[in-house]
Amino acid sequence: MSSADPTERTGPRVPVEPSAAPGLVDCARELAEGRTTSSGLVAAALARVEASRHTLNAFRQLRAEAALAEAAEADRRLEAGERLPLLGVPVAVKDDTDVAGMPTYFGCDGVLPPATADSEAVRRLRAAGAVVVGKTNSCELGQWAFTEGPAFGATRNPWSTAHTPGGSSGGSAAAVAAGLVPAALGSDGAGSIRIPAAWTHLVGIKPQRGRISVHPHSDAFQGLTVNGPLARTVADAALLLDAAAGPHPGDPHRPPAVDASAAARRDPGRLRIGLSLRPPLTLTRNAPHPEVVRAVTALAEALARLGHHVEEARPRYGLIGLSFVPRATAGIAELAALHPEPGLLDPRTRSALRTGTRLGGRVVRAARAREVRQHARIGAFFDTAGGGPGYDVLLTPTTAAPPPRVGAFDHLSAWRTDLAMTSACPYAWPWNVLGWPGVNVPAGFTRDGLPLGAQLLGPSRSEALLVSLAAQLEADRRWYEHRPPELSAAGGR
Repeated sequence: MSSADPTERTGPRVPVEPSAAPGLVDCARELAEGRTTSSGLVAAALARVEASRHTLNAFRQLRAEAALAEAAEADRRLEAGERLPLLGVPVAVKDDTDVAGMPTYFGCDGVLPPATADSEAVRRLRAAGAVVVGKTNSCELGQWAFTEGPAFGATRNPWSTAHTPGGSSGGSAAAVAAGLVPAALGSDGAGSIRIPAAWTHLVGIKPQRGRISVHPHSDAFQGLTVNGPLARTVADAALLLDAAAGPHPGDPHRPPAVDASAAARRDPGRLRIGLSLRPPLTLTRNAPHPEVVRAVTALAEALARLGHHVEEARPRYGLIGLSFVPRATAGIAELAALHPEPGLLDPRTRSALRTGTRLGGRVVRAARAREVRQHARIGAFFDTAGGGPGYDVLLTPTTAAPPPRVGAFDHLSAWRTDLAMTSACPYAWPWNVLGWPGVNVPAGFTRDGLPLGAQLLGPSRSEALLVSLAAQLEADRRWYEHRPPELSAAGGR
């Protein structure tokens, strides 16, 4: 490949330089201590986004004028002595998230009206003082593990712009990995936070269902989808999670509050960790790529060296896919039916709309009714009662393959796209059916310098334990010391 072509650039990881843009925690600290200004941070973020448009294409919409005005107001509040967790810190949110005054395209083409109010997650981020600089690209209705579409083009991976950052939160992942913003909100209905986090060397947290509100939806994608953070460090991801967490008054799922930032500072204790390289049953039956196996096995060895008991294990997933498919396609159908110009939707989306319509109603209700039994069967993995193995955490690959190339899924039918996605990403979606938390952690790189990830998965409401374990791994592996090769057109690191 030619190094002169900016869309074909890859390379080895490089150490982070002292001049690198600070993360979320550092931004908040420097603002509170008066060592920087919100106006400066926001202006720099906007400049980096603009400079990276033709190399990364991470953002669908910017709110430059409003963000700069909010930054100036944040500086006045800071000068007056006000302190909030994220006062003046620039962040980004995904294109499926309502921001007042901006259309919520969710990867679609066409003309859509602006949202009349912030989503609950954005409302809480603003209440914590954050400045939302814009909305990041997502594939159409969040269906695929790539972030490409005719409405916005292709979002590219900062580690190699010939490859996808994953999806559907690929814009958020690319923006954070490239240092355009210190952290971003994504959403995860089948791995859409964890997959792009794995393929861009980030920490990505899929929280417990209901931890971060999905309002104005009450039960997004039939309970599969949750909102969560992407960041370069565990502490940054935990801070964004704490700022966005909490229910809307109408939310049906309301787990007890958790202090993720405090958990990131705690030792997790000695844990029993089950390592499972075998994916749940799918139609493809593909084995994980050898470099994925190597990276995740090395991570398991690091956990053992840190004092944990790690052994191979086989969770009883059962036929959990029979519950996932009706819920996922019904969720797509519900959103696609609201589009004012359905003829603009991708043919694969229209196919999913037809399938979801057929599988709606009684089939979806039956699929959701199985969740109680699925909790019991898979929950036995974490329970010693009744003879269960009593593991604390399940460790699996996040994906079965390294990041695919941009355009790899062009011109595929709906069925072949689904098969390709299932083959590359068979590990993440069962935890969406269960509604339980999981954390992607960086697991290393392929020999070509492409990032790989691993999942730390736990039972219901186990975010604190998973965050503590991820922070311990981070202190040992120091993955934050590596950043993508510099993109000359991206405004620096």
